[in-house]
Amino acid sequence: MNRLAGVTSPYLLQHADNPVDWWPWGPEAFEEAKRRDAPILLSVGYSSCHWCHVMAHESFEDEAVAAYMNEHFVNIKVDREERPDVDAVYMEAVQAATGQGGWPMSVFMTPGGEPFYFGTYFPPEPRHGMPSFRQVLEGVSAAWTGRREEVAEVAGRIVHDLTQRTLAHGGEGLPDESDQARALLGLTRDYDEKHGGFGGAPKFPPSMTIEFLLRHYARTGAEGALQMAADTCGAMARGGMYDQLGGGFARYSVDREWVVPHFEKMLYDNALLCRVYAHLWRATGSEWARRVALETADFMVRELRTTEGGFASALDADSEDGEGRHVEGAYYVWTPEQLREVLGEEDAAFAAEHFGVTREGTFEEGSSVLRLPHADAGADADRVARVRARLLAARELRPRPGRDDKVVAAWNGLAIAALAETGAYFDRPDLVERATEAADLLVRVHMGAVARLDRTSKDGRPGGHAGVLEDYGDVAEGFLALASVTGEGVWLEFAGFLLDIVLQHFTAEGGGFYDTADDAERLIRRPQDPTDNATPAGWTAAAGALLSYAAHTGSEAHRTAGEAALGVVKALGPRAPRFTGWGLAVAEALLDGPREVAVAGPVGGELHRTALLGTAPGAVVAVGETGGAEFPLLADRPMVDGAPTAYVCRHFVCDAPTTDAGELAERLGVR
Repeated sequence: MNRLAGVTSPYLLQHADNPVDWWPWGPEAFEEAKRRDAPILLSVGYSSCHWCHVMAHESFEDEAVAAYMNEHFVNIKVDREERPDVDAVYMEAVQAATGQGGWPMSVFMTPGGEPFYFGTYFPPEPRHGMPSFRQVLEGVSAAWTGRREEVAEVAGRIVHDLTQRTLAHGGEGLPDESDQARALLGLTRDYDEKHGGFGGAPKFPPSMTIEFLLRHYARTGAEGALQMAADTCGAMARGGMYDQLGGGFARYSVDREWVVPHFEKMLYDNALLCRVYAHLWRATGSEWARRVALETADFMVRELRTTEGGFASALDADSEDGEGRHVEGAYYVWTPEQLREVLGEEDAAFAAEHFGVTREGTFEEGSSVLRLPHADAGADADRVARVRARLLAARELRPRPGRDDKVVAAWNGLAIAALAETGAYFDRPDLVERATEAADLLVRVHMGAVARLDRTSKDGRPGGHAGVLEDYGDVAEGFLALASVTGEGVWLEFAGFLLDIVLQHFTAEGGGFYDTADDAERLIRRPQDPTDNATPAGWTAAAGALLSYAAHTGSEAHRTAGEAALGVVKALGPRAPRFTGWGLAVAEALLDGPREVAVAGPVGGELHRTALLGTAPGAVVAVGETGGAEFPLLADRPMVDGAPTAYVCRHFVCDAPTTDAGELAERLGVR
């Protein structure tokens, strides 16, 4: 009996009609494995994962394979986006055993949850040196029944090795000027001067690293840092990873030139990149950075916003092509013939040249991904706009990629911060309103009476999975950004609730954090990772939010915890800056103060806007009437001669109050 029909995860629901007797993760599945004395097959993926779909179609929908799985295994299906803790623990085991990882992830375990055999995608027939999935199943089953002692020994050794791993917290003290400079030097060594970005193929958007580069430039004036950030952003925006018609970014580029993307669109990437491009505009005034920030914000609102006001997790990489096949990228790619059908001969030739559509194709079967290979050629802007509009209208008639409607707390926190700031910078109050509605949803649906977060919801119903550290850190970050933009102190209060939970339930010895709470479900190892992945590490996201909250409130406890957590950045930043980007960005805020800006005056006024446009790393902004209870920074800070007045403090020293926006701009690094 397949038990996935009643779950909230769209990924699990995709498997609800499989002939496999899937169980969701939970004690009942493990009890069944013990009752049957059967091994567990744990299959982990997510809804927009292309190869997850492939393996499902090839194996999990196959009656014979499913029958063998049902007879010999207890089969558990997990959505990695709902249970990042389960994914992290077993992915660590997979990577330790095989040297690589990815999704779909296939783990064979004892009824006690101890892993003993691993893999990712397995084909239906042997190929490229890989055994078939059926061969793997038969081999594992034979080992379980015939060599149980050997299996138990392997499982015990793996669990022992995992539990014995300790996280080297690193050097004593806080990141200093020299640590940040060494991190910048390390990034320079990995920088691709020809194409932008870091390393080779595949290339992922280095959002957190760019935030560090922009903050480092703002604090030190290091032109090289700004150049790497701007050139990388320019290359991504011109490439195939950016949707040249509808806005928004795909997950990554399969090549180092940013030509062909992996087509899934994730909320977290777009939230992070929207904020990056808005911050790049803030630092440089770049018109194309402004355009990309706004187009990405509009994409999130248009295509990812849910009925309840939150933001869905992802759009699938696959969709139906013109022949009814489910194909990766079908919604986005074009052939010269398709251009002619929509635009006619003359405009099609123009569009092919402008967007890099070739007869041979840049993708598969003669199709091309739209990009801007001649960005500096000075094309007719009005003509480009007309062509884009016609192509977008035609694309709207194609079968759309599937959408994962699951609302993930952490990723919505990132979206709230991005939309609030983008709306404030570019006079788009509608974007600020969308950010506020998403924040309202998180409070109403995801936060319980004691501010404990549910990680996910769907259709306004909590998913029942405990929030992990990144949920608390990123949601607090979003609430703090919203408080600065709207002048509504309730968001500062909600951030404080969440950060108190972090201090109470997530702290580790030595000043660090665990990724799961001390009262969360016990796994074979309590996950703890200070490095960024596709999103900021929960560890450093929490540290950044703690520092900002302390700057707002003067709380020594929050400041001390935030500083202590940055010891790991001192250790890892100079050695692995590409994987410590958000921690390095938080360290820039610490080195700069962060500055505390109190604006006694109206929300949206000239002084408030000037404060928000300041590039001083991590500066916090409080705005409103003097003496109000919502923002501690406004206490005892009156308007001067009845005029709106700004107060700027850092490192326990305050400048003289000013009513002049130009003077405030100089203090905060406004362009």
